[in-house]
Amino acid sequence: MSEILVVGSVAYDSITTPSGYAEFTLGGSANYFSVAASLYSHVNVVGVVGEDYKDEDLQLLKSRDVSLEGLQQVAGKTFHWEGRYEGDMNDAITLETQLNVFEKFNPVIPDSYKKSPYVFLANIDPELQAEVLDQMEEPKLVGLDTMNFWIDSKIDSLKAILARVDVLLINEGEARKLADTHNTIQAVARLGHMGPKAVVVKRGEYGFVLYTDEKFFILPAFPVRQVIDPTGAGDTFAGGFFGYLSKMNGSWSVDDLKRACIQGVLLASYTVEDFGLGRLRQLDWAKVEKRFEEYMQVISYPHL
Repeated sequence: MSEILVVGSVAYDSITTPSGYAEFTLGGSANYFSVAASLYSHVNVVGVVGEDYKDEDLQLLKSRDVSLEGLQQVAGKTFHWEGRYEGDMNDAITLETQLNVFEKFNPVIPDSYKKSPYVFLANIDPELQAEVLDQMEEPKLVGLDTMNFWIDSKIDSLKAILARVDVLLINEGEARKLADTHNTIQAVARLGHMGPKAVVVKRGEYGFVLYTDEKFFILPAFPVRQVIDPTGAGDTFAGGFFGYLSKMNGSWSVDDLKRACIQGVLLASYTVEDFGLGRLRQLDWAKVEKRFEEYMQVISYPHL
């Protein structure tokens, strides 16, 4: 069975949106990614939590066949982020970030994880991303996410790790910033020349842009009637993307990448329908297939 390694944050979030408020709800990139990707393959997670991390939240991952051998539990409090969304909710307004135990996170990869063929380096310090990759044994596919903070503070380290990965998954604002242009299409092409074989720009309610083999592929998001909370949608997209490719057992042609993006769109559409991991907790394969059929109706067109 294919295994996916994810290294990222495990957190509790407090979130305000036009739909309401959720206090200390389960969050973090590694959680969103793991629960999504576990619909396709076994997931090995590496992260850190504090003494306050609830057993019921550990049980969620265990119930999805996610290995927790690499999840460290140390003295202190779990990483906590508080944010607010307004208007179109495409961008979060950060109100408070408490790194807590995440501040000194040192990702040590258990021996049983080192041969994981699929590796997703979620949004952490690019120097730590490089250290993780140094510990892996010839992965088939490596993906990476990043954020504005690392683009501003550690651009050289970020560019160095970009040259070592296969797929960059990044949101639209960060793509423009990293490529130093306000034109998204131009940004995607520039990022494609920084090393990754494929670039996926996540555009929220507007879907995604895939760039690979000097070609573009663009589709809209699944039409969600009421967006409750967009937090974690990008990490959920990555989970669906990597999960699908892992099921292809090493094949990732252009068509495979396109289909993987569609899986990412479908899973992310569930995440935004509730606070935190509320919808992902209830998600099963039958629901994904049903939404796939609905999405095909959205993007289908008559032969010209």
